[in-house]
Amino acid sequence: MNAYRSHTCGQLTAADAGNSVRLSGWVHRVRDHGGVLFIDLRDHYGITQVIADSDSPAFPVLERLRAETVIRIDGQVKPRDASLVNPKLPTGEIEVYATGVEVLGPADELPLPVFGDHDYPEETRLAYRFIDLRRESLHDNIMLRSRVVKWLRDRMWDQGFTEFQTPIITASSPEGARDFLVPSRLHPGKFYALPQAPQQFKQLIMVAGFDRYFQIAPCFRDEDPRADRSPTDFYQLDVEMSFVEQEDVFAAIQPVIQGLFEEFGNGRRVDADWPLIPYAESMLKYGTDKPDLRNPIEMQVVSDHFRGSGFGIFAKLLEQDGTEVRAIPAPGGGSRKFADRMNAFAQKEGLPGMGYIFWRKAEGGQTEAAGPIAKALGHEPTEAIRTQLGLGEGDAVFFLGGRPESFEAVAGRARTEIGRELGLIDENQFKFAWIVDFPMYEKTDEGKIDFSHNPFSMPQGGLEALNGDPLAVKGYQYDLACNGYELVSGAIRNHKPEIMFKAFELAGYPASEVEKRFGGMVKAFRYGAPPHGGCAAGIDRIVMLLADEQNIREVIMFPMNQRAEDLMMGAPSEPTNEQLRELRLRVLPKDA
Repeated sequence: MNAYRSHTCGQLTAADAGNSVRLSGWVHRVRDHGGVLFIDLRDHYGITQVIADSDSPAFPVLERLRAETVIRIDGQVKPRDASLVNPKLPTGEIEVYATGVEVLGPADELPLPVFGDHDYPEETRLAYRFIDLRRESLHDNIMLRSRVVKWLRDRMWDQGFTEFQTPIITASSPEGARDFLVPSRLHPGKFYALPQAPQQFKQLIMVAGFDRYFQIAPCFRDEDPRADRSPTDFYQLDVEMSFVEQEDVFAAIQPVIQGLFEEFGNGRRVDADWPLIPYAESMLKYGTDKPDLRNPIEMQVVSDHFRGSGFGIFAKLLEQDGTEVRAIPAPGGGSRKFADRMNAFAQKEGLPGMGYIFWRKAEGGQTEAAGPIAKALGHEPTEAIRTQLGLGEGDAVFFLGGRPESFEAVAGRARTEIGRELGLIDENQFKFAWIVDFPMYEKTDEGKIDFSHNPFSMPQGGLEALNGDPLAVKGYQYDLACNGYELVSGAIRNHKPEIMFKAFELAGYPASEVEKRFGGMVKAFRYGAPPHGGCAAGIDRIVMLLADEQNIREVIMFPMNQRAEDLMMGAPSEPTNEQLRELRLRVLPKDA
C-alpha cells in the first residue's frame, strides 16, 4: 500500500464497503456528536466522511485536531444507512471508520476559514492565497481554467494550427500600454522588456514560412487595475495565419470560441449568429465597442427633434458644431420613480442628470407624454420621438447631448443600467459580435495623432488612404465582444515596409525610430512577407465569463492586488545594494 493513500477522498463508493483503506487529506470539518466524531476529510478530488467513536484508537488524536490539519487515516469502509446517504457527494453512500491516524502537517489557527462561504477581505485572501485556494468555489474556478486551456490547445491542433513558443525577454515595443523593463547586467544602461504580446514574433513566424501558429502566451503590461484586467500579466490564446483576409480569421476562430462556450457554458445558450458591427455603429447604438447584445436597447440620434425647439438646453447645444442628442429607449420604464432612479445614476456618473420623457395613460384613456422635456417640446416633436423609437404607453426615453466623445461612455453605462433595472437582459446566454472598421488613429488629449489600436495593422485602402486625413483612416482591425466584454482582439497585419513607415510617421515616429524599434520586422518584410493576420483571445477573461465571476482575480491562481502587489510573496521588493551595483543602477528617492 502507498505510504499515504490507497484511494483519494473522492473515489470510494458502496462497492468498496468492507475494504481496508488509507486516505490522506485536510480536515475540512469536525463534528462531535456526543462521543462520536464525524470528520470531513478533503483532498483535491473530493470529500470522504470519516467517523471515530471512543473505541477507535484514532479517537484521542482526532478530537484534538484543528481544521486544515493534514492527516493520514487508516480505516474500514462502511455503507451508510439509507437515511444518511448524501447524494451531493460521490462518496455519499459510504463512510470510513478510523482505526488509525497520523498527523502529517499540523495547522495553526486559520486567518480565514476554508469551510463555508464566508466573505473575507480581498487583502487577507491574497496574503494567504494558498489557503484561499482550498475553498471549493476557487478550486473549481482554477480547475475550470485548466480544462479550458487544454480544450483550446486540443481544438487549435485539430484546426490545423501548430504551437510555437516565443521569447519572454525582448525589446520594448509600443503596444498601447507601458512595458515592464528588465535591466541588462551584460549591457549596462540598456534594458530588455517583457513582451506586452508576442506580436512581432508571431508575424516573423509567418514571414519564416510557418502557416498557422498558436500559443497559450503570457503577456506583461504595466496597466492600471480593473475588475476584468490583471495589472501585471495575463495569458492569451495567440493566433496568426498566412494568406488570409479578415473573414478567414473569423471563420477559423468562431468554431473554437463558440465550441468552448458550448462545452463549458453550463447549459447557457450560445448564440451562433455573430454579427459584424462597424465601430462607429457600435458606439452610436451601444456607447461602447464591446456591447452586451443580451440587452435589446439601441440608442438613436434624435437631434432633429430638438433643433430650434422649445427645449432650450438642447436647442442651444445643437447650434455648436459636432454636437448631437442621443436617445436611450427604456421599454417598461414609464414612471417618474424609475426616471428619478436613472437621474440618480447619472449624477453618480458625474452628470447633472438625464432628460427624460415617459408615456402614460391619460384620464380620457389616450396615451400622453409626461416630464419637463415633453412640456417644453410640445405634442408633435414628442410624438415624433415616440414613433421613431417605437415606444408606447408604459415606456420612457432618456436623453444625453453634446459632443459624442464626451458622453458616449456614460450613455453606454446608462444603457446597461436601464437594461439591468428593467430586467431586459437575458442572463442565460452568451451573445457575440465582431466589432470591425476601427479607426486607425485617434487624437490624444494633447492634440497629437496616435494609434488607436494595434500599430501593426493594415490600413483599409493601403498607402493611398494614409495620404488623407489620418482620423478618417480605418484599419483592418477587429474585436470580438461577448456579454459586454472584449474577448478577442486582432487585425490583418501591415506587411509592406513603405506602408509601415508611413503609418508610423503619421503617429510621430520617424523612419529612423521605426528602424530602431522594429528593425527585425522591417528587415524581414524586405525579404518576402506573406499577407497575414490573426488575433488573441484573453483566457483569464474567458474563464471569468464561464465561471460567472465579476472579478478576474477569482480565476487566476496567484493574482496581484489592485495596487499590483503580491501580498503573499512580497513583490515588488527593494533590490539589494549588491544587485544595484551589479546592474549599475541607482534608485532615486520617491520625492526626488
